[in-house]
Amino acid sequence: MNTRGLEISVGAFMAAGLVALFFLAMQVSNLASITASEGYEVTARFDNIGGLKVRSPVSMAGVRIGRVVNIGYDQQSYEAVVTMSIDPAYNQIPDDSIAKIYTSGLLGEQYIGLDPGGSLESLEQGSEVMLTQSALVLEEIVGQFLFSKAEENAIKDEL
Repeated sequence: MNTRGLEISVGAFMAAGLVALFFLAMQVSNLASITASEGYEVTARFDNIGGLKVRSPVSMAGVRIGRVVNIGYDQQSYEAVVTMSIDPAYNQIPDDSIAKIYTSGLLGEQYIGLDPGGSLESLEQGSEVMLTQSALVLEEIVGQFLFSKAEENAIKDEL
């Protein structure tokens, strides 16, 4: 009789542990925040989005104000078109704001940061952020550095 109660309590403890692991996995993967939000969608065009992904955060002054909901490609302008869903609580963002792609940490995930402009008009459903700054691609920066060093060495050898 005593072992039966022990088996039931161990089973309940294991079930509670599995439920806790499930909720932890949902929080880490950002899947818990996939809901039909009441936010408004705005778009921005970038020459290079680097490793930006759907569900990446959109922040302003370090505060998360929305998420990336879609990434597409415009075949006429050869640009990436990023659609962002902004929380309706943040409805006073100037329409001349600048959208920049940042990396959290040295090799962390990429996100969109909005820098406010000075316009009196605000972004609304269907607006497009006209001023953008593409992602810095680490490989391109290293390549430019190595190329400039090789060019310096070539000039030294000529002298």
